[in-house]
Amino acid sequence: MSTSPIPQAAAAPAVAQPVAAGPVRHDFIIRDFVTESGTVLPEARLVYGTRGSLNAARDNAVLLPSHYMADMHGYDWLIGPGRALDPDRLFLITSEMFGNGRSSSPSNTPEPLHGPRFPVTTIRDNVAAVHRLLTEGLGISHLRAVIGFSMGAQQALQWAVSHPAFMDRIVATCGTARTYGHGIVRLDGQIAALTADPAFDDGNYTAQPARGIRATALVWLGWLYSQEWWREELWRVDNPPGTTFRQAVDQATDQFFDGDDANDLILHMRSWQRHDVGQTPPFAGNLEAALGSIEAPVLSMPSTTDLYFPADEARDESRHIRRCTFTPIPSLWGHPAGAGASPADARFLNDHVAAFMAGRPAP
Repeated sequence: MSTSPIPQAAAAPAVAQPVAAGPVRHDFIIRDFVTESGTVLPEARLVYGTRGSLNAARDNAVLLPSHYMADMHGYDWLIGPGRALDPDRLFLITSEMFGNGRSSSPSNTPEPLHGPRFPVTTIRDNVAAVHRLLTEGLGISHLRAVIGFSMGAQQALQWAVSHPAFMDRIVATCGTARTYGHGIVRLDGQIAALTADPAFDDGNYTAQPARGIRATALVWLGWLYSQEWWREELWRVDNPPGTTFRQAVDQATDQFFDGDDANDLILHMRSWQRHDVGQTPPFAGNLEAALGSIEAPVLSMPSTTDLYFPADEARDESRHIRRCTFTPIPSLWGHPAGAGASPADARFLNDHVAAFMAGRPAP
């Protein structure tokens, strides 16, 4: 399974500091979990990782919710000695979303909810499940921060609305509080590319629809980086000398969703499409009111060249958050800039997140 919609070379840690030991895997089971749609998962499984130790006061925990199809390693670029999140001082919890193939997903849930019959789990469903993990499973009633990239940023902002007093700070990189029309249509196009493969068979395939998955990966790749990134041929950075443009594109397309399940891929896209903190009770669709209810200070860090979550969308939302620091990432790397795609991106993120966490002025 791929761990991220970002090619591994682009997402590699880029801050010249020692790398912390990897997370320890845990599983948390919720019996009869009721999703927002009303469907009940008889046994909802949450996979999560931990680094560091919870202190005696139980007040040094930081939650890092995963992004699209990612696992607990999705924040390695931010974690380690000398980085913004040092597990020698903090207890870091990296939760994995429903649908990533490890937590409860279409691919690993038995009938009658296997495959296309698995319910669309919303961002709020994921937040509700992780809230139970923290409070019931780990005995944590307050977080130092919730920090998220992409769909993790969607979760971070939902945490701020659903549980406004639960955390001291929120960090959202390359993600917004709502998915707007253009993003919905983009995701529909990617789903259409996958399901056009006859082997998909309405989600009832017996073997992965490889052509459809590859077509989706190619469409995804076209949106992942900025137009400037392609024009400057920055694809050369992570490829051996002599690699041609077509070789680089083919290799990235082949590796993008390698090992992932088609129904899982679609579920995460549907979860992404439906996100809107304004639909959180009691706001009845009023996005501005929901954003205005956020109590914790927020650091919003869009990429200036993101095509998934354009910076203007994040800027407009930031105006409705009472205590929001809006700090765009100056990068040509598009969406992956929010996950430290280049050394400069990683330094920028680590410096600003560390300052925000410490209550210091921005560097």
